[in-house]
Amino acid sequence: MKRMELAGYAAQSESSRGRRYEELYKDDRPAYERDRDRIIHCAAFRRLEYKTQVFVNHEGDYYRTRLTHSLEVAQIGRGIARRLSLNEDLVEALALAHDLGHTPFGHTGEGVLDRLMAPYGGFEHNRQSLRIVEHLEERYPGFNGLNLTWETREGIIKHSSDYDIPDASGFDEYCPGLRPTLEAQIIDLADEIAYNNHDIDDGLKAGYLNPEALMEIDLWSETYARVRQKHPLLDEERQVLQTISHLIGYLILDLVEQSRRNIEAGGISTLDDVRSHSGNLVMFSRDTAQRNRALKVFLYKNLYSHYKVERMRIKAERFLTILFENYLQNPTLLPASYQDKYDEYGRERVICDYIAGMTDRYALDEYKRLFEPYERV
Repeated sequence: MKRMELAGYAAQSESSRGRRYEELYKDDRPAYERDRDRIIHCAAFRRLEYKTQVFVNHEGDYYRTRLTHSLEVAQIGRGIARRLSLNEDLVEALALAHDLGHTPFGHTGEGVLDRLMAPYGGFEHNRQSLRIVEHLEERYPGFNGLNLTWETREGIIKHSSDYDIPDASGFDEYCPGLRPTLEAQIIDLADEIAYNNHDIDDGLKAGYLNPEALMEIDLWSETYARVRQKHPLLDEERQVLQTISHLIGYLILDLVEQSRRNIEAGGISTLDDVRSHSGNLVMFSRDTAQRNRALKVFLYKNLYSHYKVERMRIKAERFLTILFENYLQNPTLLPASYQDKYDEYGRERVICDYIAGMTDRYALDEYKRLFEPYERV
């Protein structure tokens, strides 16, 4: 049934291009709600609980993981979608799926696998997310994967950011020359809002970020001052948390207002208008985008390149490389269920799938099982 409360340019479940395989359903959930539920219940989603955002899992229970990050992106994305009268179910499905293909140890793991897989087609986490939902999950009768709608799969492969610009070659099925839905465009910036602001929280908590240096960033200092004026007696910990909360709210409001202006200026009234537009319509205003970029540069220099983060990166590179090379030399080390796929996908790709699916903790334990003589196998 068409949802009349949604804008004309929103993605409607009833207008979906459908799924790859026909199914008989046990209930009448809308298509994108069903996608969301399938993602939540899949194995790859559960593994995100123990995959790194910035800090490795054993460094503390407070810090974000890929799972908590995905939930935060979903929360921010739904808020934006509601204000723009877009389909919240599709936004939530995409938010919860956007990191399914991430490796253990964050971007370090992705870089290692891309280097090791260079002769065999490389590795990129958006492609891996799509591979998971199309092939690797094994839950339903009659097909592998989750059999998600075309629009959800399109949004997964077209997800991008300043640091992750996907290569759409080889995915002609998803119309690389057309813009994705506005719901998919939201995820790119909801992702950015979530990780920038919550990495500040984690970085300050860990002592990796200097609070005084952070005050030199206009976007932070101005928001901090507004909170201080509003709550002059607030203790420092709550002051920081409220500054993060207010900054997220400011960025959401700016994004919604600028996106509305873009939609109106572009004469956008249908989903086809969105797809044929010359550029993305969901964005920050120019001033906010520049100031937010300064915050990202600060985090890259002071958090992501912190010497303790770099030390963990070097360690992760070393033992992920050793794991891959040993599996390649001794392919019987993998579980039988993976060995059974060698003929279908190729030994190297199956080994890559196995490592990419590991949590941080499992990868560390696997290294110990293989190379420490007194560790149980």
